[in-house]
Amino acid sequence: MRLLRYTVDLGQRTIEVETDGTRETVELYSPRGFEVLSHTWLSVGWSMKYSYQFTWLGRPIIQMPEDMVRLQELIYREKPDVIVETGVAHGGNQVFLASLCRLMGRGRVIGIDIEIRPHNRAALESHELYPLITLIEGSSTDPAVVELVRATMGTPERVVILLDANHTKDHVLQELEAYCPLVGSGSYIIVADGIMDQLTMVPRGKPEWGWDNPRRAVAEFLSRHPEFEPIALPRPFDESLVQEPITYWPEGYLRRVG
Repeated sequence: MRLLRYTVDLGQRTIEVETDGTRETVELYSPRGFEVLSHTWLSVGWSMKYSYQFTWLGRPIIQMPEDMVRLQELIYREKPDVIVETGVAHGGNQVFLASLCRLMGRGRVIGIDIEIRPHNRAALESHELYPLITLIEGSSTDPAVVELVRATMGTPERVVILLDANHTKDHVLQELEAYCPLVGSGSYIIVADGIMDQLTMVPRGKPEWGWDNPRRAVAEFLSRHPEFEPIALPRPFDESLVQEPITYWPEGYLRRVG
């Protein structure tokens, strides 16, 4: 569904919503009203690079705070032995994940990137949490890199994998195929930035994102792998009326069930 136009009437407390060939009147102060406004906020925030203003323990994370909080909920519940992330950038997410491992007294992080820039590597190597981080430079889909990740992991009981490198459909699908054997029953692969298919019309968006995006990769992967299922994360505390999450990672949590 594409949101094409809406008109907010604060006096009447309604939103007139026009989507693909349909119109509806939505109560402003309702779960559906929140969903409409949040969809627009996410799109504008992407264009304004909203997520580029946050750090974690000194390193830029370039993530939605809401996604980080949800990720923390899963990591704390699962308490993995190893967390593998493709995509390093400034290293903030590796530090974030390592800080959770330190607090839990369990786990370590492997970060993979096709290029780890010298200043980012130096910043990570001097960070207090670096003893919990292993950096691997190379393409995340290179069989030699995948094998190095496997060897570095050893034989952990529980693994969580986060895919946040190149976001083209083909690359994400290759990552899913390469790393799914490393995930045991009950554990997760998380695919970032599935929201791209909703950003084709915004500044900084691209028309081809309508088909060339992580969500398409997830759909194709699931059609081949019935041992994985997409899940909505359970909310350990939820007294809100909100139904749809605010996220850049829609349908991005895949759990191995077989």
